[in-house]
Amino acid sequence: MNKSNTAIEASDVLTHSSTSPNPSSITNKEEKTWKHYVTLAKMGIVTSNLITAFAGIFLAAKYTGVSLLDQFHLVLFGLLGAGLVMAGGCTLNNFIDRDIDHLMERTKDRPTVTGKLQGSHVLIVGLIQSAIGIILLSLANITAAIIGMIGLFVYVVLYTMWTKRTTSLNTIVGSVSGAVPPLIGWAVIDPSLHTYAWILFFIMFFWQPPHFLALAMKRCEEYRAAGIPMLPVVAGFDVTKRQIVVYVAALLPVSLMLYPFGIVYTIVAALLGLGWLVLGLAGFKMKDDIKWSRFMFVYSLNYLTIIFVLMVIVHI
Repeated sequence: MNKSNTAIEASDVLTHSSTSPNPSSITNKEEKTWKHYVTLAKMGIVTSNLITAFAGIFLAAKYTGVSLLDQFHLVLFGLLGAGLVMAGGCTLNNFIDRDIDHLMERTKDRPTVTGKLQGSHVLIVGLIQSAIGIILLSLANITAAIIGMIGLFVYVVLYTMWTKRTTSLNTIVGSVSGAVPPLIGWAVIDPSLHTYAWILFFIMFFWQPPHFLALAMKRCEEYRAAGIPMLPVVAGFDVTKRQIVVYVAALLPVSLMLYPFGIVYTIVAALLGLGWLVLGLAGFKMKDDIKWSRFMFVYSLNYLTIIFVLMVIVHI
């Protein structure tokens, strides 16, 4: 072997080693990709909604005399299925909105906007998540699966693809899909859907407009830039504040319809509802509308968590 051949071989080895993929870099890339998909699934929203879904499961078991331990497979299918349906809906929402998300500060860094994930891949993942979620729900109960499909259709088609970009009533349409998690949970155990299941649905339904309209006030200029006709954009803050107060006022008596849950629940629900209503009315006197909307948004998150966790606690 002459020196020139040896030099060439050495060069080839060096070139190969420098261009060969680094296993650690591949792993990091895969981890980043996984994190991107988790981001698109909006795990904060999924987690909060799973709390309400579990409340539905737990209460249905209590009022039908079913042991959750004996029906653990139903609980597992129900929660995993509901979580995947919600994650799929959120992922599809990101896919559909990728043409306007770059116009909003809070969404401009989404992987679908920055190009870290291809649109076709996001679409496929969203569809797979949704499909697996529906299948798991059907393994628990066909009624739960049907409710899950209805919620998914309303959120992806009626809300994201249609009303979100065409009318300020989009919040109401979105509230329908956002209210189904406890209904899904209840149906997993009791497909006949007791009156309490529907009250849980309406608590969620009336909770959402004040929650999302407060957010819309905080992000009003971003929605305006994106051309999304949220109520604060098309009607102004005064009209939005009135609507928020109306929905909070409607939520209070609905939440108290669950007075059979006991005195502790009734008192706490009344205090939480009255506190939210007082804070809402205070918005007509506060000069800083954005500051008020932040208070309302944070209060709404605490309200939802406390009241649904309390429903479970008082039945233990």
